[in-house]
Amino acid sequence: METVVEKPTLQDQRVARESLPLVTQALNQKQSEGVSIQLQQGSFSVVIPAKALHLLAVILSSMAQGKAVSLVPSDSELSTQQAAEILNVSRPHVVKLLEEGAIPFKKVGTHRRVLLEDLLAYQAQQQQIRNEQLQFLSQQAQELGLGYE
Repeated sequence: METVVEKPTLQDQRVARESLPLVTQALNQKQSEGVSIQLQQGSFSVVIPAKALHLLAVILSSMAQGKAVSLVPSDSELSTQQAAEILNVSRPHVVKLLEEGAIPFKKVGTHRRVLLEDLLAYQAQQQQIRNEQLQFLSQQAQELGLGYE
């Protein structure tokens, strides 16, 4: 199950900016059980887990910045198109990565499916490799005197 929220309107952004400090304040109260939230529409309150409140803060922060939000359970299976969108690459490139064995996948009929956690592990590994290579290049530039002094 994936929930996608479209890009927030200016009104949504304003409401998110106004709500975020209150949610952050509630998070800082370190409640281990649940947090009670008062809903204005039905004038009743609901208790949610503290972890859900943390997630709500992340959502509000993104909305306040005008970003669209997508929630995907961690055990979700993604299509190659969804994986490509997360990695910000083309679908054929993702298919190539899958066929090379860089990312584990399974086939459902003729369709390839990737676990979100496997995709995120690959993404983190690639980021680490990029960071190491950037460090190497900057060290090399310093040794050759190519950097700023």
